[in-house]
Amino acid sequence: MKFTKPMIAASLVAFMLGGCYEQPGLTENGSYDRTKTGALVGAIAGAVAGYNTKGHHKNRRAAIGALSGAAIGGGAGYILDKQANEIAHALGTGVDNDPLAALDPNKSIIVSKTETYVKLMFRDKMMFATASSTLQASASRKVQIVAQLLQKYPQTIVGIAGFTDNRGSYGYNQTLSKKRAVSVSNILGGTMTKGCSFDKPVAPNNTSSNKALNRRVEVYLYQDKNAMSDPCI
Repeated sequence: MKFTKPMIAASLVAFMLGGCYEQPGLTENGSYDRTKTGALVGAIAGAVAGYNTKGHHKNRRAAIGALSGAAIGGGAGYILDKQANEIAHALGTGVDNDPLAALDPNKSIIVSKTETYVKLMFRDKMMFATASSTLQASASRKVQIVAQLLQKYPQTIVGIAGFTDNRGSYGYNQTLSKKRAVSVSNILGGTMTKGCSFDKPVAPNNTSSNKALNRRVEVYLYQDKNAMSDPCI
């Protein structure tokens, strides 16, 4: 029962901040799931920490802790939501979290978001000529658009991974996929750059159309370096 009051404080503060961050007209995708999740987790942690400190006025400190925690947690979530929507809009698309979107050959760029990062998927066909790691002019312009937007978010940590189909040896494709990731990183300034060869395909490498789906470059935008994971796994 001793956690009831801080939990109530946390819930109320997270609810209020979730509403404050949801600004209509700012984005094409108005879900703001990252903001709400971050605010709630931060609020609970702050409330418990405030309530468990020594001294009087525990309930007041719980409320203050909830407010501070929710602001921090919600702020990180808000940045992810804002980034995803701004980038999607600038690239002429929307935020698409449907896992089946990666199987749609008509989508040359897919912007999605999770609780810890924003992901941009660029299809190989629009990015590079066959067996080349040099960005085509139109692809270079799109990556530069992303780079310009990221100047507003200097705290963002960028990870970039290249992927191929299974034609040729694993080693050859790993080298090619790494070079393609580096070409994108040269514009975006990626912190982590990996070549994943034909690991982690989005579709079985059994048809030419599926192989085209697997040839891609993925860009990951993190707010916390501790949240970074290996994109090849």
